Amino acid sequence: FSGSSASAGGGAADERVLNLALIGCGGMGGNHLSLLSQRRDVQLKWVCDVDAERLAAAAKTVELNSGKAPQATDDLRRVLDDKSVEAVFIATPDHWHAPAAILALNAGKHVYVEKPCCHNIREGRLLADAVARSGKKLQVGTQSRSTEFVRAGIERIRRGDIGEILVAKAWNSQRRRAIGKTEPADPPAHLNFDAWLGPAVAVPYRSNLLHGVWRWWYDFGCGDIGNDGVHDIDVALWGLGVDGHPARVACLGGKSVFDDDQQYPDTQYSICEYPTAGSPAGRTKQLIFEQRIWSPYVQEGYENGAAFYGTEGLLVMGHTKGWALYGPRNKLIEEQTGGMDLPAHHTNFLTAVRQPETRTNADVDAGRFSATIVHLSNIAARTGAVLQFDAEREVITNHEAANSLVRRQYRPHWAVPAGV
Repeated sequence: FSGSSASAGGGAADERVLNLALIGCGGMGGNHLSLLSQRRDVQLKWVCDVDAERLAAAAKTVELNSGKAPQATDDLRRVLDDKSVEAVFIATPDHWHAPAAILALNAGKHVYVEKPCCHNIREGRLLADAVARSGKKLQVGTQSRSTEFVRAGIERIRRGDIGEILVAKAWNSQRRRAIGKTEPADPPAHLNFDAWLGPAVAVPYRSNLLHGVWRWWYDFGCGDIGNDGVHDIDVALWGLGVDGHPARVACLGGKSVFDDDQQYPDTQYSICEYPTAGSPAGRTKQLIFEQRIWSPYVQEGYENGAAFYGTEGLLVMGHTKGWALYGPRNKLIEEQTGGMDLPAHHTNFLTAVRQPETRTNADVDAGRFSATIVHLSNIAARTGAVLQFDAEREVITNHEAANSLVRRQYRPHWAVPAGV
């Protein structure tokens, strides 16, 4: 990740040092660990992970980078019981995102939670309610919202450089690998598998459940649309300029290439329709998502990106590289390069924690509205139905089986959110 004025070592000398905790130390958690442990304006007091080997490595990294050893645990309740901890970073598997975030908010902590911020639509509503109830700040880990070149591209759209945006498209076109086929087995001794499962329905351990590959399983992840795809869906939704949930969603998807245990599609095409206030009756805006995670080539010059189709031009944006703005007949008008800026997203969150008047760039509504596209697309692909969605009640109105997937089943567990 590129740096900016908000570099990993950032933080003015006169700023009060914030006490933080990191819950989940692998994957994106490793990126947060490296950057946060080098900042001068924060102190990682706790690291939490259910894998003892990762936990020990994380604690060592913090001590090496900051000069202070954190406390380490595999039980996030110990972290939340520490009243000196002001904010937590949550980088667990998806099924833990909302439950852990809600627990942290209820404990009086500010929260940075990785995307998608919820494993299902109902959790998104409960998370928003918890933010409102707590009065604490929440940042979703869609760092494009704090990245300079992305913000500049959205500004061009907002000022009308390509006219009215009627359609936005996001895509995920990259090469993944199969996860294989496995049988239930005993978990390794260094893994607290029961804690890893958390509130999810208990299933036997398999070697292709973790690490990282949990995202391909219904009970624990949201597929690659909820992994890399949601970043570009979030940017597409931002640029499209609509608020709230879609009214109708259709999605075709399936496993076209991988013959393995993963449950989510490797090929997926989704269309979401949004009613437009103040426009002629029946007029809608569309958000399109397409995914091919077996692709050895890129699309529009980018593995992942978003394109905005306006009445007077087109803007094509890569997830991590920059954008190009075209006028009629594809005349290049302007372009900008850049890189993804995770440190800036951290700084925006930490500034919001310190300053009540500062808003997080990726607040709970931005996060859950993008996540809803992920969830409705997956539900439509699983059921084969074109879904009618009541945005106010957050229910699917035309398909009972599909509506049952708006929420999930939990096992009896202390982390199950109230109201599920």
